[in-house]
Amino acid sequence: MKLTFLGTGTSFGVPVIGCDCPTCTSSDARDRRTRHAALLESDGGTLLVDAPPELRLQLLAAGASSVDAVWFTHMHADHIHGIDDLRVFTVRRGDMPTWVPDEYVDEIQAHFRYIFDDSVLPPADSSKPRLRIQPFSADKTVNIIGRDFMPVAVPHGEVTVYGFRTGSLGYVTDAQELTPLAIERLRGVEVLVLNALWFTKTHASHLNIEEAIEASRTVGAKRTYLTHLTHRVRHEELLERLPEGVMPAYDGLTIEIE
Repeated sequence: MKLTFLGTGTSFGVPVIGCDCPTCTSSDARDRRTRHAALLESDGGTLLVDAPPELRLQLLAAGASSVDAVWFTHMHADHIHGIDDLRVFTVRRGDMPTWVPDEYVDEIQAHFRYIFDDSVLPPADSSKPRLRIQPFSADKTVNIIGRDFMPVAVPHGEVTVYGFRTGSLGYVTDAQELTPLAIERLRGVEVLVLNALWFTKTHASHLNIEEAIEASRTVGAKRTYLTHLTHRVRHEELLERLPEGVMPAYDGLTIEIE
């Protein structure tokens, strides 16, 4: 498997508009973080995780030519508002399986009625994304791009976010904590992707870096990549301060997973 981090920033992105902090003014390209998304490629196809507002630019930067399915972790704007950029793929190939947690199916259909209501037709000589919702629940493994995916549900303030485990990869974003069940499902992965905002200060709906490190140790991951990072931490600072086996992800980073 190959995992490409398309976007590794929070809902503000980095640089933050109007900010002149060291990270936002950094010349290090790894400090430029668009909103969250990732591509997971295997022999069975390519899965997109989330569709942020910068999705088109992210896919161009990654040289992506195809997407076969989408996994939505939750319905916050920074994770879904690039959904129309999937139109180019469905024009070429037809309906795209779109994996949406059961509890969010009605919400996404209402939010993007023009996509999911078959009575809404695009203007002549135009098109709309052709997305086929595949509901999933927290307690059932699903098969996507020829692989088994076990959902991993985690709290995120007042909502639930759905990461996953497939083989030796565990992928979780926007977690406030890892529940005992999430830890059980992730235990022993080779690679863990986990959100982490900043050092020290706690947050009502996200892990901080120390909490993410501790969660990684509990899971027993060999390699952990931190994503969903804010402008309060520079990439070079993270490299200096993180323990062995824990690394900052950055936009465009690609890793191989056995």
